[in-house]
Amino acid sequence: MIRKHMEFENFIQSKEFFDYSHSDTPQLLLPKINEEEVKKRLVPSTSDYLVTFSTKSQSYCVGYVDIVNSTKISASLSAEKLIQYYEIFLNSMSKIIGRFGGRVIKNIGDCLLFYFPNSVNSTELGLMNCLNCGLAMTHAYKIISAEIKSKKLPDLNYRVSADFGKVILMNTSNSQSIDLIGPPVNMCAKINHFAKNNEFVIGSDLHQYAKKFVEYKCNEIQSYDVGFRYSYPVYGVTSSYR
Repeated sequence: MIRKHMEFENFIQSKEFFDYSHSDTPQLLLPKINEEEVKKRLVPSTSDYLVTFSTKSQSYCVGYVDIVNSTKISASLSAEKLIQYYEIFLNSMSKIIGRFGGRVIKNIGDCLLFYFPNSVNSTELGLMNCLNCGLAMTHAYKIISAEIKSKKLPDLNYRVSADFGKVILMNTSNSQSIDLIGPPVNMCAKINHFAKNNEFVIGSDLHQYAKKFVEYKCNEIQSYDVGFRYSYPVYGVTSSYR
């Protein structure tokens, strides 16, 4: 555990962490956008937006990371500064996710939705990868914040959430990437706001597994009202080794 912590510490403090010219996790680190290609894609076509679904559901860890007060911040930035701001946040988070075996599904404006393929059906490695990733994201805050400030950009804060449960994989007609639908996807977005700035929270279903691992401390912080007189507990997660 200590060795892995040191490896990650070295990684986020290296020049490679903020180098977006290449990466072993190319989920968001794409070539520069071709403006002509964008224009072509914006032209209406006769193709309809269609989705296809997997024939069965499987259980995965799903995560969500979101910038705090992004609407207010983006309104105060020029286009050039806004690009820098989002590039640092989205690509840094993507690199951390890839480091722990996760896969970015998509960005939704200023947030990332991701999942852990090796968490399928509650494998211990996948569950721990998810929990370690969430903690690593919060731990990287000081490094990312320093990079943001070095570019004379507004201070950056974000919240991280995760949950576990059954999802259905889907594809869309205009993309080769996968998407997910299901309760843990929805719940991740709902409980994200229960986290304080630069903190990590999980839902009750993921907590059922996390509480079995001595590496993590989980404290119930609030419950999300899902209706029908039912509340869904939300837990703050920290490392037992700090």
